[in-house]
Amino acid sequence: MKTRIGCLHAHYSNIGYIEKELTDENVELVHFVDPGLMFRISSAGNQHFTGIQERVASQLEWISQSDVDAVLITCTNYIALLQGVQLPLTVPVIKIDEPFFGGVCDVEEPQILLFTNPATVAGTMERLDEYARRHGKSIKVEVRVIENTFDLIMQGNKEAYDTEISKYIQGLTLTNPNQVISVAQLSMVDAARHVEAEMNVRILNPLTALVTHMQSTVLEKNK
Repeated sequence: MKTRIGCLHAHYSNIGYIEKELTDENVELVHFVDPGLMFRISSAGNQHFTGIQERVASQLEWISQSDVDAVLITCTNYIALLQGVQLPLTVPVIKIDEPFFGGVCDVEEPQILLFTNPATVAGTMERLDEYARRHGKSIKVEVRVIENTFDLIMQGNKEAYDTEISKYIQGLTLTNPNQVISVAQLSMVDAARHVEAEMNVRILNPLTALVTHMQSTVLEKNK
């Protein structure tokens, strides 16, 4: 019997990543997308934060009731919003950043963690710090935001988005040849992999870690 996974995305561009890496004869992926929520998050004041949390929580409840074996959240902003929120769901919730945090915490030397969405930095770093404390890890992470790029992907201009990220990572690799570089968001994976292949370097990303995690947990249990 196939494993049915409900995937919650902030943008349609993330569907391709998950389809390419997780689809096989034993897996069925069902996608739920709400790009408007990202604009709402960016424009909302603190007084509306609770309402946004409730929106994301209700989406997860809806997905969990759609005859799925697990729910996958691919948006780091959604995940950060759910900090401290109790979700009365009957299926596992997989957060894309948690397997990635394991890889980041395994790096002992100083590293650079890249974002394109400034709104997700604080929440993601809070979760990363908490993960490191829980696992007894000491990390040295420098956060950098690739400015003026996130709007490109939200507008559907993925080619320009990937180009800008690739150029930034290439420059960073040349000026910091011995430093570990990671990309924090799923939308950045194609650009990171392009630079990896072109410059023969390793760049950590959340998708690779997620696939390994899924294969050893949810997919293995449902064979």
